[in-house]
Amino acid sequence: MAQDAGSFKPESGSSPKDGAAAADDAVVAPASEDMTMREQVLDIIESILADSDARSEGARKNLRALIEARPDDPERALLEHLLETRKPPGSAAKVPVQREVASLHLESSDTARTVSVPVSHEVREGIQSILADKLLLTAFQPVHALPGGEVVGVEALTRFVGEDGAGADVWFNEAAAAGLGTELEIAALHCALTAAHDVPDNMSVALNLTPATSNDPRVRNLLAAAALAPDRIIVELTGSLESVEGQTGDDGLGPLRTLGLRLAISASGAALVSMERIEQLRPDIIKLDRHLIEGIESSDGQKIRARAIVELAREIGADIIAEGIETAAELDEVTALKVTAAQGYLLGRPSVHPLDWSAWSIRAQTEAQPAG
Repeated sequence: MAQDAGSFKPESGSSPKDGAAAADDAVVAPASEDMTMREQVLDIIESILADSDARSEGARKNLRALIEARPDDPERALLEHLLETRKPPGSAAKVPVQREVASLHLESSDTARTVSVPVSHEVREGIQSILADKLLLTAFQPVHALPGGEVVGVEALTRFVGEDGAGADVWFNEAAAAGLGTELEIAALHCALTAAHDVPDNMSVALNLTPATSNDPRVRNLLAAAALAPDRIIVELTGSLESVEGQTGDDGLGPLRTLGLRLAISASGAALVSMERIEQLRPDIIKLDRHLIEGIESSDGQKIRARAIVELAREIGADIIAEGIETAAELDEVTALKVTAAQGYLLGRPSVHPLDWSAWSIRAQTEAQPAG
């Protein structure tokens, strides 16, 4: 998921921050945010207690005791459970890793499906160790069509709840350095797909993945079993595209793309690879990054670079989305470039509240109705 700087502190009530505007003043989050987090916490607790593996019965017993001791605070009970399940220093020597199967249950519009995701016990302990005092949340930021302005989609942004307020980018980077980057990305993907159940049906949902993770078979399984129709899903490849493998035909996300899933890449990523590689990927969307947008109204160089990306997109039949729009002048410039859509703090901040997601859709439908 998006590795923007975004994190919640349970006691502070501060609003999540995007990487492009991390210096903005904090705002007080409404009480419904706590309910959103609680629903996800209760879902995690339920899945843990539903596990029938005899080897983890002791851990389940301890979790039940923690919940009984804190009936009004399941968040703290889950955090204490994760802390207790960390592998203590100097524990027994490592034994050969046993592959376990974690069943992720996702409700589909036509039938309930269970996706079997192989996760080693050692990897699970490592993730719990890194995220012992963290919880994942998904915020969605609206994407507006241009020039009309109606909300046509959202982008999923990962948030962490913790005491230190560290941003999502910090945790994704540290997980990657520890060799657990893919595991954390898949956990964030599952969280985003679960939250997306409440996104209005007329909106697309963009999900951020690194190229390496996008080729993990578990990702394809999760996306295939998601309640979202494939033509509502956009996978944005983040970071370098140098080593990205094919995403067409039978490769990577190719089978899902034939069903309507769309692939997006960033302009910065496209600038670092050859035209041959871009043609190989055949992206459906190219995104103009914040560094191309910032100050574009007063920079001829920025305009030339942005115009070149727009022309490239037209050559390969891709849409263009401008992100990081923070001023009216920036919006005017990208509108003049005839980009397909735009997002940014000027148009709408990320929100974890399902009521906000619905309001974006209702507002767009209302504004689209003829007066009279």
